[in-house]
Amino acid sequence: MKAKIYTIKGEAKEDVNLPKEYGEKFSKSLLLQAIRVYEDGTHFGLAKVQTRSEVNRTRKKLYKQKGTGGARHGARSAPIFVGGGVAHGPKGVKRVLNLPSKMKKKALLAALSNKFESKKAILIEGLEKISKTAEGNNMLLALRKTLEVKSKVLIVLSKESMKLARFFKNIKDIEIIDFESLNAFKVMSKSLILIESNIFKTETKKETKVGKIAKKEIKK
Repeated sequence: MKAKIYTIKGEAKEDVNLPKEYGEKFSKSLLLQAIRVYEDGTHFGLAKVQTRSEVNRTRKKLYKQKGTGGARHGARSAPIFVGGGVAHGPKGVKRVLNLPSKMKKKALLAALSNKFESKKAILIEGLEKISKTAEGNNMLLALRKTLEVKSKVLIVLSKESMKLARFFKNIKDIEIIDFESLNAFKVMSKSLILIESNIFKTETKKETKVGKIAKKEIKK
């Protein structure tokens, strides 16, 4: 699979070959499962209501059981009364969804392959030349115009280049992340992925985050 390289001025350069694992087939169901797990993790699940045993109301019986002509009632803390406890509200207990590490890596590989194939992920050359926010904003404006993208953009940097993040943090609809922290949900939730061009070169020496699992699958 090939990827297009762009300069910080928005100029297209030659295509480059990506590591071979990015051309492997992927499972759509796995990708959807991974996104579901990551998305669920964004909801904290802290909402909780008070039951009839927790509300601050009298426990005394409202009136006698028989002879009133009305319905039978107990304490004012019952859910049927205003100010009483809630019968079936959220309990503040959140289920935790997990995904095995191998599946996470395969899902990330699938997400990146999908973005590269649809030309929604590109490599950026010369990011180290950016020294202020205005230059970072000009780069994004040029790329948005060239690629006709108006919505959210994800910039992926190597750990060594994360110091450049300060030049993008005040720009609207931009998120910066290092390659080691990248996951399938981040990739699929953005319209355009800008990846530092030297990431794959530096990662080939110590193997890419998704490369290890891909090689194991190829051997099988």
